[in-house]
Amino acid sequence: MEALLSLAFDNLSSYDGPKIKKGLKQVEGLLAPICLSSSKAKRRQSTIDDSNEHTPSHKTLEELNDDPAFFEFFKLQEGFEWNIAQRLLDTLDRLLSRGSDGQNDLLILSTLDLTQGVLLLHPPSKVLFAREKYMNLLLDLLEPVNCPAIQSATLLTLVVALIDTPQNTRAFEALDGLLTVTSIFKSRSTSREVKLKLVEFLYFYLMPETPSIPRADARDSMPAMLQRSPSKLAKAFGGSGANCSAANGRKRRGGDDETDFTRTTEDKQALLGRHLHNVDDLVRDLTAATPFGGVVC
Repeated sequence: MEALLSLAFDNLSSYDGPKIKKGLKQVEGLLAPICLSSSKAKRRQSTIDDSNEHTPSHKTLEELNDDPAFFEFFKLQEGFEWNIAQRLLDTLDRLLSRGSDGQNDLLILSTLDLTQGVLLLHPPSKVLFAREKYMNLLLDLLEPVNCPAIQSATLLTLVVALIDTPQNTRAFEALDGLLTVTSIFKSRSTSREVKLKLVEFLYFYLMPETPSIPRADARDSMPAMLQRSPSKLAKAFGGSGANCSAANGRKRRGGDDETDFTRTTEDKQALLGRHLHNVDDLVRDLTAATPFGGVVC
């Protein structure tokens, strides 16, 4: 697996579009056998360049529980050298600096899609978004200069990055993420598709938070944890990163370095109310409909 990752990382570090595309395909090919059953993974690998293919069903948690490839993948992700999420985010940063064109936009979309998958397979990698650099990257991708498809994919990536990780939400708030998303929502130039995604994101943001994913000492019995429900999977895995602060972020207000505490719906309603007038209506809808099962987990 290290040899395959090395080849993929070499291509991802390139400034050449075709090489980056090849690196993304190599990462996808590496993850496919982990996520799919052996027969489906083989079929997926043989037709990986077919963009019209329907995605096969993924493995169950029970299958992951007994999968040595998943254990090997997870172990490698705990170290800096082989962490896929960080390589993908660095690739996103370079792609964003190249400007907007059709081929580059497709590469950004593919990278965002893979980032979501890697974060779901290895939740401890989410701690990367407690860093100003990577949270700012997502906020930059939300800007109107990017196409609606990229904005929508970025919002989904942001949701994945924030689930069960309050320190990331605090970084998002400290970097004026709420101002960014509400400004885009209120802009007349924002497409209807993106506005719908923004409403969904705001509902998600207003949910009360669960504590952060536990640290390394919670990883001692992974087979037992993998038998938990999918919604609890992120909390089952231990984190490997350090406590990161979003100090000196975008127009940060105050000098508080606390980044790992949780907020209630009322807390976040007050913060969002600084930028949006109809937050009370959103909270009423949230209370009545109880999306996400009533809790973010």
